[in-house]
Amino acid sequence: MICHSPLKLSLVVLLTALGPTLVGCSNVTTHALNSEGVRLYQNGNYVQAAEQFQRAIASNPNDADGYYNLASAMHKNGKLYNRQEYLLQAEQLYNQCLEYNPDHAECYRGLAVLLSETDRRDASFRLLEGWASRSPGLAEPRIELARLLEETNNIPQASARLVEALAIDPHNSRALTALGRLRELSGDTQQALANYQRSLAVNRFQPEISARIASLQAATAVTTQAAPSPTETRTVQQTQPNVRY
Repeated sequence: MICHSPLKLSLVVLLTALGPTLVGCSNVTTHALNSEGVRLYQNGNYVQAAEQFQRAIASNPNDADGYYNLASAMHKNGKLYNRQEYLLQAEQLYNQCLEYNPDHAECYRGLAVLLSETDRRDASFRLLEGWASRSPGLAEPRIELARLLEETNNIPQASARLVEALAIDPHNSRALTALGRLRELSGDTQQALANYQRSLAVNRFQPEISARIASLQAATAVTTQAAPSPTETRTVQQTQPNVRY
């Protein structure tokens, strides 16, 4: 997740997926190359970033994160320059990443987005459903399916997947945030607020969730103060949720 959606934006951005410290790097050289690649990627230098990620893979061919990083860079380059061969290479790299780490959540996300962008949404669903089936103890496959279902405006099924995710991991802040977003979209402000507050209690480093809680609380206060009399009708404007998960 699709160009305008939160799904697509999160799938190809390395900042939230890996961060400047990265994970899974088996040696100092690989770590340094991946870190430099991430810095270049975040600055919009996608071609140079890809070069660093290629060097990182050469340094450690068994590191799944290196394949994911390079796939993300090629994915970005393919869209930016309209190069189908780059997108094909990105797809191959995403699959290589999953060979080395079958539960690499960011890689599943990236591959699902690429499949959807290339008019293979059904394949995206099969990919994520297969992951969920193979990993019944993980919440992440259900969260990714919920994102894809929201993309297709299937809010009831998306909510059901998030409920499944929380049954597996009741303290998953992403699932709580996602469910709060869907509750808010459906007009259930009080339940949305409760979900956001639970998410923030689990992970307090979510400024966008803090801002959304404050906004909902302010809107609720205004609504209470502006309650119409029996002979008067008033409306209160409420912004749409812009939180991402």
